[in-house]
Amino acid sequence: MGVTVMGRRIGPRRAALTGAVLGTLPDFDVFLVADDPIDAFVQHRGWSHSLLVHAVLTPLIGEGLRKFFTLPRDNRTLTYAVTYLCLSTHALLDAITVYGTKLFWPIWPEPIFVGSIFIIDPLYTLPLLIMTVSSLLTTAWTIRYQNMLYAALVASVVYLSWSMAAQKWVTHKAKDLLADHGIKPDKLLAIPTPFNTFHWKVLGIDGEHSFNLYTTVFGVSEMAGLYVYNRNLNITSCNTNDPRIGRVAKFSDGFYRIMVNDGEVTVADLRMGLTPNYAFRFALGQLEGEKFMPQQTRRLKGRGNVLTDLDWMFKNIREIPAVRPAEISARLNFQQYDTARPAPSSSIHC
Repeated sequence: MGVTVMGRRIGPRRAALTGAVLGTLPDFDVFLVADDPIDAFVQHRGWSHSLLVHAVLTPLIGEGLRKFFTLPRDNRTLTYAVTYLCLSTHALLDAITVYGTKLFWPIWPEPIFVGSIFIIDPLYTLPLLIMTVSSLLTTAWTIRYQNMLYAALVASVVYLSWSMAAQKWVTHKAKDLLADHGIKPDKLLAIPTPFNTFHWKVLGIDGEHSFNLYTTVFGVSEMAGLYVYNRNLNITSCNTNDPRIGRVAKFSDGFYRIMVNDGEVTVADLRMGLTPNYAFRFALGQLEGEKFMPQQTRRLKGRGNVLTDLDWMFKNIREIPAVRPAEISARLNFQQYDTARPAPSSSIHC
């Protein structure tokens, strides 16, 4: 954005460096210390990503840029424009991913997300990365450079628009397929699988159960794969005095799941990461017999078998039906959903 607004005036290289500095500022919130890993999780992309806060800070940051980066001192409006646009486009792009961004804090403090594009998508990133490198190597603004820059920007906007259209289409297909089998989930969200917008995970919440429905944009519905899980909500009702599950539930817009593995109780935001290696999963405590013992929160990390997942994704994109190895035990046919899905867990004693 810095190059687009000011590249002709101060040169592509200086404009790119200025834009890089400005575009990084909203993410400085990662350095804010939180008492609990879940607090750090839900507070990221908070006030520092607010379009309203950006408007308030623009004059202050803009004057600093004019002084220390010797930006056009005779054109305050241009400097303020590039400052606000670099800050706000960062936040708006973040909101198109699924994490959640508090765009209108403090007037509307809830995070907003679209979820139509994965946080890293080569088809979106590569044209912009090429132009960034080109800008750093270019000192003069030429017609050829200008045409390349505008082409990269148009391509990025078109791809983002495609991702949103694909999300709507996949959601429509999934609703029809589920309805045909009598499945009426409480919540439904289509999210692209990593690095692409052609293979999608439709995440469903159905009372005490969640499911992953994998499908492609252009594939036939009969090829979709359904994987069903117990959400262990009995532990939620047990821990009325423990706010941690509630914070994850609220931030994830209800797309969360509680898991019990070898006695360890964890909670995960289902929107990010492939099951069971969720990007944000937190250990809460231990089950000792039938009693839950809360412990200090720990964030759990794990990427699973990336090569196996990529092979599974690309097979499905090529319309070659493939079961995901990491979820094979949860695989169900649509006809089995009501009779074979996991039974609710027994009660846990506090």
